Amino acid sequence: MREFYGTDKRYNQFSAYLKEKFGQKVYKITLDAGFSCPNRDGTISRGGCIFCDDGGSFSRAHSNSLSIEEQIQTGIQNLAGKFRAKKFMSYFQAYTNTYKPVKELEKIYGSALNHPDIVGISIGTRPDCVDKDKLDLIASYTKDYETWVEYGLQSKHDRTLQYINRGHDFKTFQNACEETMDKGIKVCVHVILGLPGESRDDMIETAKTLADMRVDGVKIHDLCVMKNTKLAQMYEEQKIKLLEEDEYVSLVCDFLEVLPAETTIHRLAGNGLQALKIAPLWLNKKFEVLNKIDRELIRRNSWQGKYRDIY
Repeated sequence: MREFYGTDKRYNQFSAYLKEKFGQKVYKITLDAGFSCPNRDGTISRGGCIFCDDGGSFSRAHSNSLSIEEQIQTGIQNLAGKFRAKKFMSYFQAYTNTYKPVKELEKIYGSALNHPDIVGISIGTRPDCVDKDKLDLIASYTKDYETWVEYGLQSKHDRTLQYINRGHDFKTFQNACEETMDKGIKVCVHVILGLPGESRDDMIETAKTLADMRVDGVKIHDLCVMKNTKLAQMYEEQKIKLLEEDEYVSLVCDFLEVLPAETTIHRLAGNGLQALKIAPLWLNKKFEVLNKIDRELIRRNSWQGKYRDIY
C-alpha cells in the first residue's frame, strides 16, 4: 500500500500535504468579500444551481459586514486560541470569487494576503468567470504563496449540468482548468455524488476524466438538500432520491481508487449548515462518515490510485 506523508490514511489528504510543505498544520480562514454569482443575478440565468442556498455554499463563519482584514484577524485569533494555529490560508468560499473587475480583485486578494502568518490563498469560483487578466493576477501570487483556484464542476456530464442549472458545460470547465494549470496555479475541482439521474458508472466516469486531466485536487460532496432551494422542492415532491450512507461510502472509495495518488483530497464529505439542511441527516455525523470511509478502504485492502492504471 502506498503511504501518504507518513499518515495512516489511505488517501492523499490536503491537510497532510500542507503540513509536509510548511512543517506544521495550516488552517483555512473562510472569507466573504460580498461577491455575487452570474447564475443568480440574471447574467446567465436566475435561481442558481438547484442545490445552492442563499449563502452560496458559505460556512457563515464571518459576516461580510467585516472588512477582509477584520475577517482575517478574527479568524487567526479564533484558530490560534482554539488550536494554537500559526499558519493560515485565506479561503474565498462564498459565491463566485472572480466575479468582479480585475482591479477590484487585486485589492480584495491583496487584503487577504496582508498578514505575515498567511501562507496561501484559495479562490472558489466558476469556470465561466475567469479570463487571462484574472488568471495572470492570481498567478502572480504563486511565487510567494500556496495558490489554488477551486472550480465547481459537480459532474462531467453535460446532461447533468443542464439538469442542475449549472449554467456552463463541461468544455468550459475543461478550458478554464487547462488555462489555469498552464499558469502554474493549482486547481481543486468540486464534485457532487448522487446527482439526479446519475449512475455509479456516470460518477466514476467523472473521476476518470479528472484523473486524465491531472487536476491537483478534488473535493467530494454528497448531494445535500438545503432549505429554500429548488432541490428542496424536488425532494418534498419525491422527485429525487438521495444516497444512503453506505452507498455514499462505497462510491467515495470507488472514486478514490481511480484518482492518481498525487491528487490531493480536500474533502470527502460536506455536511452543510445543519440549521438549513433538510437531508440526508446521516451527514450530521460527518466524522462517523469519514471513519467509515477509512474502514471501507481497509476492508477492501485498497487506497487512492489503486486502480488508476487499469483505466
